Amino acid sequence: MTSRFKVMSLTDAAADRIKAIIADADRPIAGLRVGVKNGGCAGMSYTMEYADGAKSGEDTIEDKGVTVFIDPKAVLFLLGTEMDFQTTKLASQFVFNNPNQTSACGCGESVAITPANPEALRAAVA
Repeated sequence: MTSRFKVMSLTDAAADRIKAIIADADRPIAGLRVGVKNGGCAGMSYTMEYADGAKSGEDTIEDKGVTVFIDPKAVLFLLGTEMDFQTTKLASQFVFNNPNQTSACGCGESVAITPANPEALRAAVA
């Protein structure tokens, strides 16, 4: 289902990188699926994978020519998040600027995220 609001937004750099990844895929790809999972020293980590299409209950976000599917279990954790792609001397990676993130581990592989208040979700839809 397509959201009446955007759970996430993309920077130009993130959209450009996702377009390049999809163009280089070895099969047709409809977009990128983003979610969160339990794990890591801080408690959670972001997940990303190729998506052939939307799964039941997923939010679909169209931003800057890119389709992103949001795992329904991740919506409250990702509400208001901006996805960026950054390149430094040591790494090139997607970065999630998430207002719900309360801390991150030292290695940068996992984060602590507090789900958004359902009232914030209702206000975003209204």
